[in-house]
Amino acid sequence: MSDTITVSRFQPLKRVLVHDVFSKGHHGWMEIMPNFCEAPDFEESPSILSKHQWPAAMLSSATFRYPGTHGALSGTYSLKVSTRPVCGPYEEPPVPGSMGHAIKRLSFHQRKRKYLQFEMWFAFTAEQDKVDGEGELPGLHENSIRSFGAGFDLQERGNRYFVGARYLNSVNGELQKKWQFISPADVTDKEWAYGTEGDWCKKGVDPFWFGRRYPDGRHDGFKDVPKGQQDLCYNETDCKINWQYFRLLFDTENRRYVEMQCQDQTFDLSDFPIEVSAPYDRIDGLMNPLVWVENDAKRRVFLFVDSVVISQE
Repeated sequence: MSDTITVSRFQPLKRVLVHDVFSKGHHGWMEIMPNFCEAPDFEESPSILSKHQWPAAMLSSATFRYPGTHGALSGTYSLKVSTRPVCGPYEEPPVPGSMGHAIKRLSFHQRKRKYLQFEMWFAFTAEQDKVDGEGELPGLHENSIRSFGAGFDLQERGNRYFVGARYLNSVNGELQKKWQFISPADVTDKEWAYGTEGDWCKKGVDPFWFGRRYPDGRHDGFKDVPKGQQDLCYNETDCKINWQYFRLLFDTENRRYVEMQCQDQTFDLSDFPIEVSAPYDRIDGLMNPLVWVENDAKRRVFLFVDSVVISQE
């Protein structure tokens, strides 16, 4: 399949920076790892959260027990981001292994351009590891998937900031099915790090796993997208995946969100500024796209990404 055909599935801005079709390889995407930066033995920075058990991001043919190889939208392989079969309550810090996270490490080469956009075709499901329940759809384990999302970790012109959106699918087994966008609450660094003193992470940084959570689905790192309820396609059993489209557009010049789209719904985010944090050393020009998934039950769940386009204008 030609690059022209695959990119026609997207709505890129004028300058395409990245067009990754995962049937052709990893394209530099890899899992998040601990920061091995402490002397004398390359130890981790001290933190309440551990990334030791986060699974590797891998190329997958999406093979399931019943149908065999599912394949991807654009060929055989997609990027699979997964969790381990461990989970804790939503309102507690993520259990090691309950999240999967993939990142591509880029840098700005045109900082003066106004808009930056992330697009992907994705699918999500729980592992086809059991059949339970009564009546129809005994294999429908939709509420095993807590959330998944996509966005950027950026630092430019003296500011560190995160932009992104997540689909909050389930909270402690109760389906939510709504979109939220990254926007840190007015809290202290201690509150951001679950009430601990001296954690290396500061308010606004790494909202995927930092930021206090509340039983009703609120999160100190995210706000609800206005009118952001959306039923995504989740088929009758865990071995059926459906490819869906996602797009996030924001303004790096004025540091504001613009809009988010999933499938045929577009959500206006233009009323919301992007919150910035103090810069970190040695990473000016950072422009790291990322995707993640989290489970809501003690079983593996998957986010499959067929292809990604990142563009500027």
